[in-house]
Amino acid sequence: MFFSCYEKDISKCNIFIITVPTPIDKYKKPDLSSLKQASQIVGKYLKKKDLVIFESTVFPGATEEICNPILEKRSKLKLNKDFYIGYSPERLSSGDAKHGLKKIVKITSGSNKLAANMVNNLYKSIIPKGTYLVSSIKVAESAKVIENIQRDVNIALINEFAINFSKLGIKTNEVLKAAGTKWNFAKFLPGLVGGHCIAVDPYYLYHKAKRVGYNNKLIPISRKINDDMSSFVVKRFLSVLKETKTISRFKVLIMGLAFKENSSDTRNSPVFHIYRLLKRKKCIKNIHIYDPLVKINSFKNKIKMISKLKIKYDGIIVAVPHNVILSKYYKENKKFTHDNTKVFDIKYVIKPEKRVFPL
Repeated sequence: MFFSCYEKDISKCNIFIITVPTPIDKYKKPDLSSLKQASQIVGKYLKKKDLVIFESTVFPGATEEICNPILEKRSKLKLNKDFYIGYSPERLSSGDAKHGLKKIVKITSGSNKLAANMVNNLYKSIIPKGTYLVSSIKVAESAKVIENIQRDVNIALINEFAINFSKLGIKTNEVLKAAGTKWNFAKFLPGLVGGHCIAVDPYYLYHKAKRVGYNNKLIPISRKINDDMSSFVVKRFLSVLKETKTISRFKVLIMGLAFKENSSDTRNSPVFHIYRLLKRKKCIKNIHIYDPLVKINSFKNKIKMISKLKIKYDGIIVAVPHNVILSKYYKENKKFTHDNTKVFDIKYVIKPEKRVFPL
């Protein structure tokens, strides 16, 4: 086994696993350009009896309706006669060591029974937790896309609760703890939703459903609620900051830039939007971002990232609770806070104290 950036090195392979990014474009429509390009490359070297497995998140039908025609055209071979395809969705989550490849169940499927068994046996040989073979590629594609949509919708509901309770002067975290004492209450927390899965996958199913004549109602509303949370956080944060009458212009620190805790991945991170919104406010004197897991040079001249906390801030947003950030806060918060510092704890991860206010 070896890594290579030269496509000719795959010419002797018999099994091809394609797991390229499937983002959305600026119009929130599926961008399958990388998937199509990968299919073109594999099709160029495809031989009889070869197996092509797709892992990228797509809408139901994409593997057979978009990828397979490219493979057939490029290779001049016929599916299920000369070669086979399968779909086994990627389920890993960056920064989540508890759910690595060996600790998850892998969904498998194939273009016919022979292909399905080939795919299933391949993954079963390396995954102790086992596999779950489904009846068709479309079922596997659908299962993957709704895994993240379900989380998006549930988080949107809790976010809407948080907005309601904020207006009513009720602490959301207390309400959730109380409701959580019921055995079947689904425990989710309010917060920012970003990344390349939860913030993207809903648009794939929405796009496909629209093409067959159905306009989803809950999916786009949930997406809008979660997308708008950045604006809500900024408004709530500023309203509390401005209660400090003795300061006219504030020094603000955002702790965390990645889209999720304990990860360096910043794709579609809502923190960028929070930063831009605050940057426009005249009452903000300085705004810095601190995230020890993200390389500062990655965003040179775009945002003000710092590697050391040297000044005392008037307002702090704990946006992404990396373990290293929480450790820094608990051990050294006196170095970068003062008695009137307002600390906005988005995910309720900091132990209650007088300077912390949640949603």
